[in-house]
Amino acid sequence: MVADAPSSDPHPSAIRYILGFLLVGMAWGLTTPFMRLASIKEEQQRKAATASGLPSEQPIEGSWLKRKTVAIYRGVVGLLKRPGYLIPLVINLTGSVWFFLLVGKAELSLTVPITNSLAFLFTVLGEWWAEGKVIARDTWIGIALVLGGIALCVHSKTS
Repeated sequence: MVADAPSSDPHPSAIRYILGFLLVGMAWGLTTPFMRLASIKEEQQRKAATASGLPSEQPIEGSWLKRKTVAIYRGVVGLLKRPGYLIPLVINLTGSVWFFLLVGKAELSLTVPITNSLAFLFTVLGEWWAEGKVIARDTWIGIALVLGGIALCVHSKTS
């Protein structure tokens, strides 16, 4: 008998599902306000540069393939130069990978509504954290109702 062999249990514990749902919701929801904020700052810098008369990127000349290749290159380099956007984007995309792993194990009728609902809740928290937005009373009521809805979904599947 081999000690420390990985478990071949096809159904992970409820704690693992809960952690998975929370991680996906956080990865999707918390990163959205940070990406939006980085995009707004980038657009403001671009407008300021245009208004000050700084030259913009030169148009790409040549074949269709060359234009597309240069455009992709510029896009990738531009993204790498913006860690304020790149880091949240990578975390967000990692959440998508976690989501697909969850879909393969958890029940689909629970996974989709729970992760999407949690993403909305974490977006509200992310806006508070990133932008200092005040969370209104009605929003708190909405959060409570969403959490109640999640609980009803889980209860209907477990009873």
